[in-house]
Amino acid sequence: MSFREVVQTRRSVHEYGDEELERETIRDIVDDARMAPSGYNLQPWEFLVLDEEEDQAALREVAYDQDHVTGAGAAVVVFGNTDPAAHAQPVFDDWLDKGYLPSEDVKEGLLESVDGMAGLPETERRVWTTRSSSLAAMTLMYAAWDRGVASCPMEGFDADALLDTFDVPEGYEPVMIVTLGYAADGTDDIENDRKTRRSVDEITHFGEFDPVAETTLDDETVDAVGADD
Repeated sequence: MSFREVVQTRRSVHEYGDEELERETIRDIVDDARMAPSGYNLQPWEFLVLDEEEDQAALREVAYDQDHVTGAGAAVVVFGNTDPAAHAQPVFDDWLDKGYLPSEDVKEGLLESVDGMAGLPETERRVWTTRSSSLAAMTLMYAAWDRGVASCPMEGFDADALLDTFDVPEGYEPVMIVTLGYAADGTDDIENDRKTRRSVDEITHFGEFDPVAETTLDDETVDAVGADD
């Protein structure tokens, strides 16, 4: 598919078929997702892939019993590292080796700057990592659909219970769950008309921010614990 086709035809899918989602395919999808941009190229994301029935069942328990968690070929928990300095050394070493930095002193200055970010309040660091990790999650979904693998982003889960269930160490923010799998034949998620999107004119502001007072969307209810279209 062209990129435009991927963007225009991707849907959030809740009904998956029985076709197995191979781990090699998941690895290929993640290989594309890791090309997402991030602040300072620090790549704070981590992907916990759950493709065994027992693990998916455990995830479903902390995801408000949403059935597509266990119906999908795999569920991917996207985490963000809240320590900006976690991968800074090899990242900036690479910058220096490739000539993006003029000197070792400049590299050390960047490391000090990122170390300073690590001292920010937890709330700010959580926002920082969520921004970059969300970019990776969206790239993951596009990379999946380019291979014919459907997905659904999910924000409905008990974050603390998720961290505890999968024994995730401190310092990681569970940003999103993304289910992956091959859509069931005839699923409405794929074949129905796309839900309304706000127009370009309504959401685009040149030179002055002047949002409309009320949305022009049709009356639609978004699942509070699921995902949109």
